[in-house]
Amino acid sequence: MSKFRNVKWKQYVAYLLLIAATCYFGFFGLQRSLDRITTILLEKAAVAMILAVSLNLVVGFLGELSLGHAGFMCVGAYLGAKTAVALTASMGPGNELVILLISLLVGGVAAAVCGVVIGLPALRLRGDYLAIVTLAFGEIVRSIFENLPDEMFGGSLGQQAVRYIRHHLFIIGFILVILTLAIIQNFIRSKHGRAVTSIRDSEIAARATGINVTKYKLMVFTISAFFAGIAGVLFSFTQNKVQPTTFDYNYSIEILVMVVLGGMGSLNGSLIAALLITYLNEQLQIVLTGDLAVLRGLMYALVMILLVIYRNAPALKVFREKASIKNLLAKLKTHDPSKIHDDEASWDRVPTKIMVDEVLSVDIQPQSPYTPDKQWKEEK
Repeated sequence: MSKFRNVKWKQYVAYLLLIAATCYFGFFGLQRSLDRITTILLEKAAVAMILAVSLNLVVGFLGELSLGHAGFMCVGAYLGAKTAVALTASMGPGNELVILLISLLVGGVAAAVCGVVIGLPALRLRGDYLAIVTLAFGEIVRSIFENLPDEMFGGSLGQQAVRYIRHHLFIIGFILVILTLAIIQNFIRSKHGRAVTSIRDSEIAARATGINVTKYKLMVFTISAFFAGIAGVLFSFTQNKVQPTTFDYNYSIEILVMVVLGGMGSLNGSLIAALLITYLNEQLQIVLTGDLAVLRGLMYALVMILLVIYRNAPALKVFREKASIKNLLAKLKTHDPSKIHDDEASWDRVPTKIMVDEVLSVDIQPQSPYTPDKQWKEEK
């Protein structure tokens, strides 16, 4: 029992909730009782959570502003779809899971290579300059796939993709979310993750302590790009055709909003924000149709402005402290005095302790002919 008491259950809440959601929706999905709208929503939510968690590694923990995450996703989506089409033609039906796993590996590795390429200029650029470079990278990648000959990646019409079984894909998507969260979370809690956060806090101090800043920046960009490529491959299996217009800079801004909304440096917050924005997008597509569809783009700008005001306005400091989740949970906790005997350091459980009156009884012994006062007088 003592082992379970020492476990920090707060670190595993996200895993438990994701596993519970996977089992719950997976049961109905395998029974083919989920409607199409819910299935599509779950697929999009899995893709969004992988993207948000992977981008948080760069923005939240490394402290670099990246606006090219959709470019890494584009590389994974196109190459993953191309691989899936080629494998389906050669292997035939009945090997969907094997084809999916191979496509995930190809798309993730290709995006990781692009992460190394974009990570090299990140060694010398910071802030707005890095944001411009990553934004340009995303647009260049999208433009390359769009303008290549139609025989290679479909040109402006898009790359033909293989639609995975609709009732099973979101289950695989949530499993990938759990694996992504586990890998990135363990990386952050390792000595490498502490080195990355030290670079975020002060790059000069990190260099002075002997941390290889070049190595860790490349490592973070590579890991983040790899999982963005994984998300791109997963996205390609949700479509019949991958089109280049999907991966424009607005999509990168949308992923960044998920990270900022959930809190930079908070993986659980990124998961919640990804779910929230995905759900809002689906609802807004139903409500805002026709000419009103352009209003959906204003939502992200308004969210960013409100978040900046809320997090930085001095007038809201007192409200932020009172409304924080930590303070709200502290108010809900009640202390029961009757359970104080369960304390590991209580008097009746530690036999080596002695009472205060016993200490006082042995400090001074009047009956002894040799007292500290007499010793002091003799020495003087």
